[in-house]
Amino acid sequence: MPEGDTVLQTAARLHTALAGRTLTRFDLRVPRFATADLTGRTVLDVISRGKHLLTRVEGGLTLHSHLRMDGAWRVYAPDERWRGGPAHQIRAILANTEHTAVGYRLPVLELLRTRDEAKAVGHLGPDLLGPDWDPETALRNLLADPGRPLGEALLDQRNLAGIGNIYKAELCFLARATPWLAVGDLPAPTAARLVTTAKQLLEANRDRPMRTTTTTRAPRGPGPGPGPGPGPKERLWVYGRADRPCLRCGTPIRTADQDARPAYWCPHCQSGPTS
Repeated sequence: MPEGDTVLQTAARLHTALAGRTLTRFDLRVPRFATADLTGRTVLDVISRGKHLLTRVEGGLTLHSHLRMDGAWRVYAPDERWRGGPAHQIRAILANTEHTAVGYRLPVLELLRTRDEAKAVGHLGPDLLGPDWDPETALRNLLADPGRPLGEALLDQRNLAGIGNIYKAELCFLARATPWLAVGDLPAPTAARLVTTAKQLLEANRDRPMRTTTTTRAPRGPGPGPGPGPGPKERLWVYGRADRPCLRCGTPIRTADQDARPAYWCPHCQSGPTS
């Protein structure tokens, strides 16, 4: 599932291509909205809210989409070949005289009144990359269910919006806690620092083409041996590094499923249960 920084970058690309321009084509290939036609209307703006995309169109309408696991928006020039996938995977086409935005494999696609956007995104917690960011509310939400595993709490967009599986793994490592540690067992300073670090990581990566977390200081503490340290090509501390040495202590990184998604952790640097 895309992280909040990826969705923000997608919104920026769509905004640049569509905002302020009149639609010459509007095609939604989902049964409920297949007859909707906004051709001739102007796109006002495109914004992200957590992992949701909101494309606002003249006349008080908003196209709401969500990428989930493998959805994507691609922007093409008028004479450019569409390479985002086969035609049967296309769910939306928004075009003007200069660009065509094509939505592939979008599991969530709906047209709603702009005044009703809260029905789609009102349940979300503070957006780590949004103007509504509130660390105190995010921390309070995160700790509301003390017995919940930390990894699950971080991924719950109702607590704070924008964290995906990559940031979950990296934040747990930086907090020195396994993803299965009860969130209420985090020391209070660690929990507060975790929220601050989440904001710092997403902000640092909001404009980067390649996400990196290894510029954030790793947790301190003695290890069984010196780790290799993050080299120039090592962009993540633990995510996707199963069986490779921890960059801090050298212990092999482990992986297991958590809520049907892979979790990664260092068994020496991170404390807590492992299932």
